[in-house]
Amino acid sequence: MTVLSTKILTDTQKELFQNSGMNVIDYDAISIEFLDFEAPQFVKNGIFTSQNAVRSILDKNIQISNAFCVGEKTKQLLEENGQNVVKMHEYASELTEFIQNNYQNEEFYFFCGNRRKEEIPSSFKNSKNTLFELKTYKTDLNSVKFDQKWDGILFFSPSGVQSYTIKNSLGITSVFCIGKTTAEEAKLHIKSPIFIADDTTIESVIKKAINTLKND
Repeated sequence: MTVLSTKILTDTQKELFQNSGMNVIDYDAISIEFLDFEAPQFVKNGIFTSQNAVRSILDKNIQISNAFCVGEKTKQLLEENGQNVVKMHEYASELTEFIQNNYQNEEFYFFCGNRRKEEIPSSFKNSKNTLFELKTYKTDLNSVKFDQKWDGILFFSPSGVQSYTIKNSLGITSVFCIGKTTAEEAKLHIKSPIFIADDTTIESVIKKAINTLKND
């Protein structure tokens, strides 16, 4: 069996496939370009939905009192860089529900990319809180044409799905997604079952693919 990963994997992550008797081909379906942006030096409430958003502020000396984030890896990166994470949820919809239920008349800064989803901005439109949106990085689609057929494809973001499907069809390939938002994008391009990882980590996507394909 041969699996395609739309994100470059570490040697340790590749070994998980090799130890299961599977081949894996990996490439980056998207590339990230950090943007120059202006932000206050002191931010009371900051929202991060990706590790790239966190990386975009590391050299800016921005002091954030309360960080709110999506995903365990995003939380880990924030904490490794001295940020106080007040709340982490696996999905943006869950995070916005927490914020709107627990805060009023507060200002939040949303550090995000140019392809960010609408969940967070939409949740502030009729709330008593104020959102300032800062585009801190740009996601470019690295579209590559593949002639090979895959037993499974791993996707880690909606942008990754969009990039792959520009020049390729998903057909009846088994698709493994890091979360619900990525799966929703994949559903636009495929009718066969889509498998969602148990956790929003690369390792969880790999584990889901191995277990599913070996038992298929």
